[in-house]
Amino acid sequence: MLKNIQLTNSIVSTDWLQEHLQATNLVILNGTIPKVVNANAPSETQQIPNARFFDIKKVFSVIDAPFPNTMVSVETFTEEAQKLGINQDSAIIVYDELGIYASPRVWYMFKSMGFDNIAVLDGGLPVWKVENHPLEVKREYDGQIGNFQAKDNLQLFRNYDGMLQELQNDKNVILDARSAGRFTGEIPEPRAGLRSGQIPNSKNLPYTEVLNHHTFKSKTALKTIFESFHTQNSQFIFSCGSGITACVLALAAANAGFEKYCVYDGSWTEWGSLTQ
Repeated sequence: MLKNIQLTNSIVSTDWLQEHLQATNLVILNGTIPKVVNANAPSETQQIPNARFFDIKKVFSVIDAPFPNTMVSVETFTEEAQKLGINQDSAIIVYDELGIYASPRVWYMFKSMGFDNIAVLDGGLPVWKVENHPLEVKREYDGQIGNFQAKDNLQLFRNYDGMLQELQNDKNVILDARSAGRFTGEIPEPRAGLRSGQIPNSKNLPYTEVLNHHTFKSKTALKTIFESFHTQNSQFIFSCGSGITACVLALAAANAGFEKYCVYDGSWTEWGSLTQ
């Protein structure tokens, strides 16, 4: 059996995970949420062995918040992560049944809670299945409570007031991860009643542009993409529809070596509702 592992990268391959499935401190999280444009897709019945469901929608978001996927408090995050058996010395791998979609949001949430020993499974469950790695029938976690303790690093997120301030700094680069059609307003927003539009001075980088289908592009390719928007000493601010795919861009930027970035938690759902 392998000893405890310390992750050195924010993205790991399916082969890497296969090799480390028996690590003593490994925790595998399934961070899947349905895409807002395809919410009725059939549910997956299988999972990576010993995976635990990280429920972004119903547990790790503020349920009664006016906008979807609002980040929970440090106290709530600590309590719910402990229920999943997560410890201070855990090495977390988070995957997605859709490939790369919501799993980077889980990675980013843990980062905002002061926890760095976490990585996203490149390719997620689709690639894992294609490569014939082991699977099991989905089951709920019923193990021991963990000793995880979150530490506030919420400056990685921006709220509406924070965005108003950030707009005053012309060194900021706001990148919107929505599709080009949604960014320009040619395609309506999928959420009923939400107007089309974009944050002032923002630019469009659809999250699919940093992917090769289910996996991330190479570090070199990602660096080239982000350098095309970057200026000296600038900070990236990532936005999207509701704070999910903005985190795909954040993970891609981190993997390419960029360190100055944050995510607008409410994203266009909040901005488009609160501004005219």
